[in-house]
Amino acid sequence: MIIHSADFTCSYVDWRKCPDSPEPEFAFIGRSNVGKSSLINTLTQRKGLAKISNTPGKTQCINFFSINKDWNLVDLPGYGYAKTSKTSREIWMQFTKDYLRKREQLQNVFLLVDARIDPQKIDLDFIQWLGEKGIPFSIVFTKNDKPKKTFKNIEKFKEKLLETWEELPVSFVSSSVTNAGREELLAYIDQVNEALANAEDFEEE
Repeated sequence: MIIHSADFTCSYVDWRKCPDSPEPEFAFIGRSNVGKSSLINTLTQRKGLAKISNTPGKTQCINFFSINKDWNLVDLPGYGYAKTSKTSREIWMQFTKDYLRKREQLQNVFLLVDARIDPQKIDLDFIQWLGEKGIPFSIVFTKNDKPKKTFKNIEKFKEKLLETWEELPVSFVSSSVTNAGREELLAYIDQVNEALANAEDFEEE
């Protein structure tokens, strides 16, 4: 996939106010400071499209970006620690989960996991929640700038998942420093969009 255009369109804190448009949506979420904004900027090759901050909790809304005027990239608030009140974090999580459960245009959730650290319960719990709700998702291991150092953590995470999952979900390994994983992620989005278009054509026939 070649990114011809990537434009911020709108922000919401209520999924019911999100755009009533047919374009498929792909959401990105992860623990605060997992490198979500960097990944979005790498995917779109638009420096500064998503605002990068060293302060956890920078994203506080459901942010929409129109990609090639063909599909929407949705940047969701991070979960876990954020430099704000517990009440605010609970509000973010509630409207985020509402979006994930009820948004019909949502095709896939890319759940970001920091490859530099040991498996975190909060990530494993969120994956479990997505599975229980039947929400399609993939895992993106971020900050894989030094693969030799992160390989063991990624394998540990997969082993933890297999304690409760019969098979592993689709996963990707990415780095905003080396651009690793960019082509694979965009190809996967292309694949999902193509399958969706084919299904719609079949229904029309």
